[in-house]
Amino acid sequence: MVTMVPFRLLSVLATGALVMGAVSAPAHADPVSLGPVTDPASLVDPFIGTSHAADDFPGADTPFGMVQWSPDTSPHRPDGGGYEYADSAITGFGLTHIAGPGCRAAGDIPVLPTVGAVDTRATVGFSHADESATPGSYTVSLGNGVRTELTATTRSGMARFTFPSTSQANLLFKLTGSENGDSAAEFDVVDGREVRGKVTSGNFCGEGNSYTVYYDMVFDQPFRHSGTALAATTPTTPRSNASASAPEAPDKPTLHGSVPRTHRTFAPRPSGSDGYVTFDTTNRRAVQAKVGISYVSAADAVGNRQAENSGWDLAKVRGAAHDAWNSLLGRMRIAGGTPERRTIFYTALYHALLHPNVISDANRRYPGFDGKVHTVDQGQGAAYANYSGWDVYRSQAQLEALVAPAIASDTAQSMVDDYRQTGLFPKWSENNGETHVMVGDPADEIIADYHAFGARSFDTATALKGMIAEATVPNDNRPGLARLEQLGRLPSNGTYGCCNFYGAASTTLEYDSADFALSAFAGALGHTADQHRFADRAQDWQNLFDSGSGFIRPRDASGSWTAGFSPTSGKNFVEGDSWQYTPMVPFNVHGLATAMGGNAALARYLDTDLSSLTGAGGHTDLGNEPSLNIPWEYDYIGRPYQTQKVVRQVQDQIWTDGPAGLAGNDDLGEMSSWYVWSALGMYPETPGTADLALGSPLFDQAVITLPSGRTLTVNGTGAADDAPYVQSATWNGRAWNAAHAPDGALTAGGTLTYVLGTAPDTSWASDASAAPRSYPGAPGYTDVGTSGDTAAASADFDGAGYSYSAHALATAGVTPGSKLTADGVTFTWPYVASGAPDNYEANGQTVRTSGSGSISFLGAANNGPVSGTATVSYTDGTTQSVPLGLSDWTLSAGAASPLADNTIAVTMPYRNHAGTASDSTQTYVFATTPVALSPGRTVSSVRLPSDVTAGGLHVFAIGFGAEKSASKRGK
Repeated sequence: MVTMVPFRLLSVLATGALVMGAVSAPAHADPVSLGPVTDPASLVDPFIGTSHAADDFPGADTPFGMVQWSPDTSPHRPDGGGYEYADSAITGFGLTHIAGPGCRAAGDIPVLPTVGAVDTRATVGFSHADESATPGSYTVSLGNGVRTELTATTRSGMARFTFPSTSQANLLFKLTGSENGDSAAEFDVVDGREVRGKVTSGNFCGEGNSYTVYYDMVFDQPFRHSGTALAATTPTTPRSNASASAPEAPDKPTLHGSVPRTHRTFAPRPSGSDGYVTFDTTNRRAVQAKVGISYVSAADAVGNRQAENSGWDLAKVRGAAHDAWNSLLGRMRIAGGTPERRTIFYTALYHALLHPNVISDANRRYPGFDGKVHTVDQGQGAAYANYSGWDVYRSQAQLEALVAPAIASDTAQSMVDDYRQTGLFPKWSENNGETHVMVGDPADEIIADYHAFGARSFDTATALKGMIAEATVPNDNRPGLARLEQLGRLPSNGTYGCCNFYGAASTTLEYDSADFALSAFAGALGHTADQHRFADRAQDWQNLFDSGSGFIRPRDASGSWTAGFSPTSGKNFVEGDSWQYTPMVPFNVHGLATAMGGNAALARYLDTDLSSLTGAGGHTDLGNEPSLNIPWEYDYIGRPYQTQKVVRQVQDQIWTDGPAGLAGNDDLGEMSSWYVWSALGMYPETPGTADLALGSPLFDQAVITLPSGRTLTVNGTGAADDAPYVQSATWNGRAWNAAHAPDGALTAGGTLTYVLGTAPDTSWASDASAAPRSYPGAPGYTDVGTSGDTAAASADFDGAGYSYSAHALATAGVTPGSKLTADGVTFTWPYVASGAPDNYEANGQTVRTSGSGSISFLGAANNGPVSGTATVSYTDGTTQSVPLGLSDWTLSAGAASPLADNTIAVTMPYRNHAGTASDSTQTYVFATTPVALSPGRTVSSVRLPSDVTAGGLHVFAIGFGAEKSASKRGK
């Protein structure tokens, strides 16, 4: 969910295929530091990403902390981050923030120092010249003469407000000022040095979720006055309700259809009370404050403050926060590169480690998704919240596991606990409330990626059990699951109801990636049957691939391609179009290339798609998540030098060291994590695995401390901005000629050394054997055509709720696994139970089979007749085209006759219909007239037609008959 930012063009590479503006001198001409970084936190610039809709924030925080004490600015106050660098006034310093979430969020309990008469609507001007920030610390001198210094622990904040000498030094508590407004705001004076209260907010993207945050603040000197003032609440996000097929712009998430409501729904009051305290600073100008927050209770807020900051030493707290960041950032130590590059790298790593956030208190209590208070599991360090699932599964989760495996393990356990409490994993959740924003089932990828990248200290058995349940039993996290299982795709004209379903074509792909990640996780845990089951279902993308156009295309329930398709239209896609989504088969890029017609065809596609990096012409938009995998796909087709080139172009054209220097909305660190991986010269392309596609390193050296405690060293000999091309590589001193990281590199560690140059070496890692792995699965039946008479809704042969009756078929002698003969050919009926996939709805699938003589197909069409061309492949590598046409399964309700080359193989007196017992329309199954095969050759497979333009062509079985005599061949 991102919006593009203006770009500063740096690299000479931009003069190639991607001409986007004037080009400056290569960055390697700048001064370069060759020494390893020793204080990475000092290189972070929290102001990067605070402009042009990146929506990061510059305030004080700790890694994955509960508190982010940061300024909110006026007039823009961007979503989640609250701070726009172009603004010139501060409305308050809020205690909670979220980095670039795409909708208004958090910004709770803003506190603002003022001088003079109390006005809870006040804002105060400021200048960037009087402002500074570093991880764990933020300082600004405001236009009213108040110097504000902020720092934080995990669950508390500390401030020093240095006022002018005055008897009217105020701290305003803008309790009604959360980004989405508030209800139930409370401000209570405990004594002359302490105040506490709570606010309730939520309504992320208009969903209606809610949470309550409690606060308790103490001061190092007594205040003279306190009080409350009536205030108008901040307007909340209005609810949208777009159609399921409507195009959606990047960074503009909208809700579609109904969303489940809970007893914790949020509706802000039109007005409420803000609070204030007033100090006399004529003799003692500095007022120090300590605040604890909690999502459980005010008492726990007190406990958090006391447990984490018992003294009044601001410098000590600030130093501890800095040290905490150094400890985490120091797990990746780089050497070389320009000062600007090092700042961009460590700032990106910093942003990638802000979320998810601790939500449990020092006493281990936390608010569950079920509205009850729970205690953190034994052996778990803390409970975590805030999951931008659709975004972070792509590369942030993997980075979190690699750099902070204990945190990622606790996060995985938190997700498992959320599942235990509600029966659903978090999808896009704010604190302890699910919002159902965005699509897919990203918990599968997140949990599987955590495990694959070294975070394994969680209840993996319960996680797998829950993931399988969520992938097989209809639920709110996977709307359309039943349709997916019946049709092998999500139809563009389907009815989905709950919960926030849209973008049928891209959501099918999201479910496929989730299924593959689930498959990989199951395999890692030794569940091979589930591993194969979900790897096979992950290949459903093939049901939406149109070989005629070379794009993923939406299809109607009937099987017809949805009318009005354009690859640059976002209709039936989520924040993108088909140019951006067709490559989103990250687990089977080889299969995608094959479907397109081979590696050269995919190369031509990528060349065109990557002719823009910013979405121009509907092409790749590297400022938004659906495109992040695309540059790495050259690795899979023997052209890693083009991955090296394009990734460097992205680094140069999108990323800078200024406030606008982040690739659009950060989405809780996802965009930042992409940069970190790319700078290391690798990317986690395949969900649920530790497979890494390779690019080229940006620095002379990067030393990564792995979850195992060992180190992975990446050396970039000759690294420079205009030298992205790999000339050669070694792994632990031996030649490495592959476009993927060595197996075990992230566990056992080792040293990967590149020699880099300014000209591409087109031969390095170009062999087919050098490509990263693809996982083709074994695609099976793609459609459920038969239902039991008492379970008519379990199948949908025609996309309109009608299906064959298993009872009627059995009465006609057709049961699972039985034989039937038509026109001299014997077929085996699919050996599956009713309500399970039992036929191929033809769309270019390759069916493994063996036979000779002549070939015939058993099946029928819906909305037919339907015809196309099948391709027979022989064991000797030759092929033969075979025409294939099938009659309508009801013969148009009796108004039509079978095609001339169709024989009625089975007749049934009725069919089933979801919602009714039966429908009296006669149905049929047909066999095609046998077509002679090449004499003396044996069939190895049959590729079903992919050129079907209307209706659905369904094949239940393929049969072989005797070879036709020479006189009859070809007739």
